[in-house]
Amino acid sequence: MVFGRKAAEMPTAETALPGRPTEMPVPDSHYVNGNRIVPPFPDGMEIAYFGMGCFWGAERIFWETDGVYATAAGYAGGLTPNPTYEEVCSGRTGHTEAVIVVYDPMTVGYEELLAAFWENHDPTTPNRQGNDVGTQYRSAIYWTNEQQRKEAESSRDAYQDSLTAAGFGSITTELEQAGPFYYAETYHQQYLAKNPNGYCNHGFCQVRYERAEA
Repeated sequence: MVFGRKAAEMPTAETALPGRPTEMPVPDSHYVNGNRIVPPFPDGMEIAYFGMGCFWGAERIFWETDGVYATAAGYAGGLTPNPTYEEVCSGRTGHTEAVIVVYDPMTVGYEELLAAFWENHDPTTPNRQGNDVGTQYRSAIYWTNEQQRKEAESSRDAYQDSLTAAGFGSITTELEQAGPFYYAETYHQQYLAKNPNGYCNHGFCQVRYERAEA
């Protein structure tokens, strides 16, 4: 999923691409489980947003997690409204490739999702995952409420201790309040279910996340 190396430089409001007011059309239902990937979601569901490099592999990690109702690929954390994939790859939108995770908190806790996030990518490489280079591949957690913020920050600090003990560098993950999430094109949605041999650079990153004591 490498489309040329772009300078790891975030655009400003003046230099970002203008985007468009029209939302990207996507299917209502998840290719794997048939659940809705766009609102409205069933009562009781909560939402999390993660950026961990190429969203193809990231999305699969979460749809395979028990308690996750639905997932979708998209763009978050940037400036350009309703961007296209090509625009995001240009580095001129400010977005990172991200996934929306709709989950049942009665079945899976937010910390379990954080564990999957930390363990399946390298959060110490700024604007890069493997051979994928650019701001659109930066590591990010976008929290939706105060409890998620506290858990995300606590998990980051705990995981940093584990990484340091294992000889890894500092976490560069962006932790911010969630802004708009823009759905990616239909062909990106559940891509690895449609293309089982497709590109994926996600997997266990050598350091286990130690969950906080209850």
